[in-house]
Amino acid sequence: MPKILIVGGGYAGFYTALKLEKWLRPGEAEVTVVDPLPYMTYQPFLPEVAAGSIEPRHAVVALRRHLKKTNVVTARVTGIDHASKTATITPEIGAPYEFEYDQIVVTAGSVSRTFPIPGVADNAIGLKTIEEAIAIRDRILTNFQKASNLPAGAERDRLLTFVVVGGGFAGIEIFAEMRSFASALLKYYPNLTFDDVHFHLIEAMGRIMPEVSLPTSLWVIKNLAQRGAIVHLDTQLKSAVDGQIELSTGETFESDLIVWTAGVMAHPMLRGTDLPTEERGRLRVQPDLRVINDDGIVPDAWGAGDVSAVPDLTGKGVGGFCVPNAQHAVRQGKLMAKNIVAVLRGEEPKDYYHENLGAVAGLGLGVGAFQSGKLAIKGVIAWFMHRGYHGLAIPMWERKIRVFSNWILNFLLGRDIVELSAREQPRVAFETFASRPKS
Repeated sequence: MPKILIVGGGYAGFYTALKLEKWLRPGEAEVTVVDPLPYMTYQPFLPEVAAGSIEPRHAVVALRRHLKKTNVVTARVTGIDHASKTATITPEIGAPYEFEYDQIVVTAGSVSRTFPIPGVADNAIGLKTIEEAIAIRDRILTNFQKASNLPAGAERDRLLTFVVVGGGFAGIEIFAEMRSFASALLKYYPNLTFDDVHFHLIEAMGRIMPEVSLPTSLWVIKNLAQRGAIVHLDTQLKSAVDGQIELSTGETFESDLIVWTAGVMAHPMLRGTDLPTEERGRLRVQPDLRVINDDGIVPDAWGAGDVSAVPDLTGKGVGGFCVPNAQHAVRQGKLMAKNIVAVLRGEEPKDYYHENLGAVAGLGLGVGAFQSGKLAIKGVIAWFMHRGYHGLAIPMWERKIRVFSNWILNFLLGRDIVELSAREQPRVAFETFASRPKS
């Protein structure tokens, strides 16, 4: 029985495996998914997780629960030798081992792309994982608790100054959700005022959210300004050493929370393979998602999602390729499963083509922005559109039900403001009072 190895259990990998389970006949192929995490993260929900609007576990989908016919291996693929069709799998515990396959599907996704700015690697946090979103939420809550016990001054300002770097969709959404969350917290801290909390978004370009029209992006900036959140355009972060923010404009201030959303890059695991990559480190694939090199198709190798340079046949993609987002990854995963089955049965695969119908962003409770062509919708209607779209887009009905139930309960009961940062050291309470043998 042919062995299909899927490297990565994110959007593209999860949907490829899910649809292979549906379309493969019994005994036609054996599918294995390898990912260091046992779940797929629905990244569009990370801003709402950070703002306390969604329970963190509801924004992830357990691989083993929903991939019932697939072998799920929780480990890393640390090497691929496609010439011999073997992959090196490295578990967290135990020795690495070789895995032989017949077809390989590379859907390893992307990681945060950073620049060598002093202090960023040591002090900033990204927004690619559920753990990062939880940490952002806990830091905001912890800082409010600490600041409420301090008099007005530099230390309190530092605790209540929040910075986001990057003005794309992810950056604007987390920035606006954090601002909304902070505003909601003020009623629980009567000694803190609206003017005590400071929000700064730093964007190197002259505009934000390139996926929407300029008037819509300007409306977003105006809306954020009315809510006490400052957007710095044409501005670069020069340093963040010890939380001391230095901007290219000469402005300086201190912050205890720096969220980095200034771009992504293909997962570096590709460097340990003999698969062909382009100048940005992405896997080279043709429109039907088969891997290619200078000589043509690389047999039995496939790629999709953020890790791959998938041609955008609509002609609207940046540099001629699909942008790295969930819309493309999900659809590419579904098509790739169909194409793999087609090739196994001696049929011709189909090219990937997706015409983007629009972009929608959530900007905090009751505020959103939608753009489709020249049509722009702003405010509460766009916010409902955002929630409706993503509530239905998250995989599996059990997750959709949990998310919608979460929103309904939040509407009735308000956001949950409990922070659990102590979970990072869960044995402290036990160790503090535990009896020890006398020396």
